Amino acid sequence: MMDIVADVPAELINQRIGSLQAVMQAEGIDAFLLTQNVDLYYFSGSMQNGYLFVPSTGDATFYVRRSVQRAKLETAVQVAELGAFRRFGETLAQQYAYLFGKGAGLRIAADLDVLPAQLYLKLAELLGSPAHCEMVDGTAHIRKIRMIKSAWEVSRIEAAAEVVAEALSASLHVLREGISELEWMARVEYELRIRGHIGLMRMRGYNQEITTGMVISGAAAAVPTYFDGPAGGLGLGAASPQSVSRSIIKRNEPILIDIGCCVDGYVIDQTRTAVIGKLPAALQHAYEVSESLMALTEKLMVPGTACSKLYEAALECCAAAKLTENFMGFGADQAKFLGHGIGLEIDEWPVLAKGFHTPLEPGMVIAVEPKFTFPGQGVVGIENSYLITELGSRALTRSKPELIVLP
Repeated sequence: MMDIVADVPAELINQRIGSLQAVMQAEGIDAFLLTQNVDLYYFSGSMQNGYLFVPSTGDATFYVRRSVQRAKLETAVQVAELGAFRRFGETLAQQYAYLFGKGAGLRIAADLDVLPAQLYLKLAELLGSPAHCEMVDGTAHIRKIRMIKSAWEVSRIEAAAEVVAEALSASLHVLREGISELEWMARVEYELRIRGHIGLMRMRGYNQEITTGMVISGAAAAVPTYFDGPAGGLGLGAASPQSVSRSIIKRNEPILIDIGCCVDGYVIDQTRTAVIGKLPAALQHAYEVSESLMALTEKLMVPGTACSKLYEAALECCAAAKLTENFMGFGADQAKFLGHGIGLEIDEWPVLAKGFHTPLEPGMVIAVEPKFTFPGQGVVGIENSYLITELGSRALTRSKPELIVLP
């Protein structure tokens, strides 16, 4: 077997598990059962198929179905073979007798937002009757811990940002009138892949999927879709109703270049607007407002500011510019946020939205994306990803934050 080196430093895994155990102790939770790939990777450093059991005190165990051999090479957490799934409850009861032997009232948290109902019911059955063992939702605890990025995580996001900047620069000379969205996106994806993009982006939201990027132009960009974002795109059909289509890119229409990249599991989110020729006056005005919104948000992104305040400030700016109905979509399809956390997933906490009153903290990484949709014409806007520091915000995106004008 080829040499496999653990990606995530062991001390970082230990810190994360320690943070989770501190939360469990404060909340009266006896143990945490992690099941989803991204959560497994975050807390163990391995994405092998299995379950990570973290007691409120003591050592965690990664019970692996496949591949046990690889899991042992990738994680510093103790690894055990899962064995027969029907005996999983018995296995836990034996290894963690100090928990399961305490009688009624055992509380085990799990990532219930991503755990399939069928598997939840089976696990609840294996872990014991409701009178003895209660499975509770630990989703919020996971997402709050993951909001704050370590320096190691930020370095991975910065690496992804560098890949996006290089790939965009290497692809622009091919962007011309008459090329299709699909053809140009294929060139961008090639440039991303050869620089280390893993080829996929991850989302936590149920039934939400995301492609490497959205290169959408003209009227096709403003076609609404199920994707919970300010722009959807026509896509390649009902089975892929978002992002690039076979539409031909034309002169004097906006080209929204919303490109992501994933390096070592961590994503960057970036959008630039391009035009071959000149934007129509109304769209040029909207683009300039998006730049003003970004500058305003940068000033307001300081520790202690509530996320909801940033969204409210954006709405006020849009109202003053008479662009409220175009902000982050159009009509019933408007997205109700200004930005979102990024990391291992593209839809992490915090969210810059109404009702999300969490104050900004150093270590948060947030993608801010003020965009404006004009049905029949297109979408314009910009998106940068920022690290919240003790002093304010620091842009992680590398591409020049300006309208790309091509001859």
